[in-house]
Amino acid sequence: MNPVLTLSPIVRTHAFTVHTRRSPEFLDITEEVERAVAACGVREGIALVFSCHTTAAVRINENEPLLLRDMEEFLKRLAPRELYYSHNDFAIRTHNLTPEECPNAHAHLQHLLLGASEAVPIQGGKLALGRWQRIFLVELDRPRERRVLVQVVGCA
Repeated sequence: MNPVLTLSPIVRTHAFTVHTRRSPEFLDITEEVERAVAACGVREGIALVFSCHTTAAVRINENEPLLLRDMEEFLKRLAPRELYYSHNDFAIRTHNLTPEECPNAHAHLQHLLLGASEAVPIQGGKLALGRWQRIFLVELDRPRERRVLVQVVGCA
């Protein structure tokens, strides 16, 4: 009879903050995610990188300055800050208002297209990113502190 091999999965969550400077802004967070993966001891698995915000996205792309500028301009054209949005009309809006509320419907619309997370395979204890791939937190609203979660699931 062959013995049954059972592997105990490792699940670890690491949180970190990012300070943004402008909108839109692509902030390369790859090294912080790599540190989180290395600290958990997973050799094979998945790292889920998640933004805890509805106006800051997580995306994988190339960290090339001209491309980043093009992507920022593209987002501005998709949902311009200057347009009228009901969400920004505080004379009619009654839900989810805070004392520091600002007009940011454009950021929510851009986020709708980008998303809150990316899942990256882990192979041999390292992120299995392609040659030019980097992980970005994308600020879509205004400068502030943002919280990112990295949840790593896998086996040692």
